[in-house]
Amino acid sequence: MSDLPFTLDQLRILKAIAQEGSFKRAADSLYVSQPAVSLQVQNLERQLDVPLFDRGGRRAQLTEAGHLLLNYGDKILSLCQETCRAIEDLQNLQGGTLIVGASQTTGTYLLPKMIGLFRQKYPEVAVQLHVHSTRRTAWSVSNGQVDLAIIGGEIPTELGESLEIVPYAEDELALILPTSHPFAKLDTIQKEDLYKLQFIALDSQSTIRKVIDQVLARCDIDTRRFKFEMELNSIEAIKNAVQSGLGAAFVSTSAIAKELQMGVLHRTPIEGVVVKRTLWLIFNPNRYRSKAAEAFSKEILPQFANPGWTQEMLKLSQMNLVVNNTLDIATPNSADVR
Repeated sequence: MSDLPFTLDQLRILKAIAQEGSFKRAADSLYVSQPAVSLQVQNLERQLDVPLFDRGGRRAQLTEAGHLLLNYGDKILSLCQETCRAIEDLQNLQGGTLIVGASQTTGTYLLPKMIGLFRQKYPEVAVQLHVHSTRRTAWSVSNGQVDLAIIGGEIPTELGESLEIVPYAEDELALILPTSHPFAKLDTIQKEDLYKLQFIALDSQSTIRKVIDQVLARCDIDTRRFKFEMELNSIEAIKNAVQSGLGAAFVSTSAIAKELQMGVLHRTPIEGVVVKRTLWLIFNPNRYRSKAAEAFSKEILPQFANPGWTQEMLKLSQMNLVVNNTLDIATPNSADVR
């Protein structure tokens, strides 16, 4: 086919309408007028000779043909972005973009530290941090929209073949109490003491809450016996509630370093119990990896990783070398990984 029946701009407009649910909001997100969006859709439908939207409802609904074009359009736009980033890499880290993904806790408390260190070394590289649920983050990595991610939840089983999933670090979950609580005066408490506390937690349907419940269950702690005082929608809100004396909570140790240093929260050890979960590094070995992603993987990730993680880094680098050589893009020698 010598002339394609669509343009990249038309694919971008189609994607925006599908995401926003209306022509007007799509136009606003793309900083163009609504008539311009409508005209592009009309032209696209005329060129393809199929309707792409069911205009009967209040929300713009894709037809079967619209869904099909959107599916392929996503892949086309993703490859266009990948191409641009590969060309930017020719500047050898004097520009370009690094896109890192994270689930809520790692994205709030761990990744900003890592990105700060990276930016000190490579100030010309633009860094984006995408913080979403583990599921959404994993799909973004699989689709090539994110270079790599560090997550703490359960990865969708259907992505097992497309992603490389590497154990990265152990995240300890700590029991925190108000400094005025009687248990705060004890060196340790017993497991049975937990069932006497009033707890503050995230919503029972949240991914982080489910992960915490699973980790505690592995330590023979039955969260079904907990007395929940309230459910909140963020770790910061939970910390503030505990600090105000409203109850106890389990949170990641990475989230409470500042509060412990200031003495506004008390971390209470449980005798014979250390509650930990695994954080995972995920990446797509079949996607192009930029030099910025390589530098982040070699120079920043090892500083926060489990001991002995270097071998996994070597494996990652070797996989990337194979992929990038296929694209005729030079990569650092795997022997440089320390």
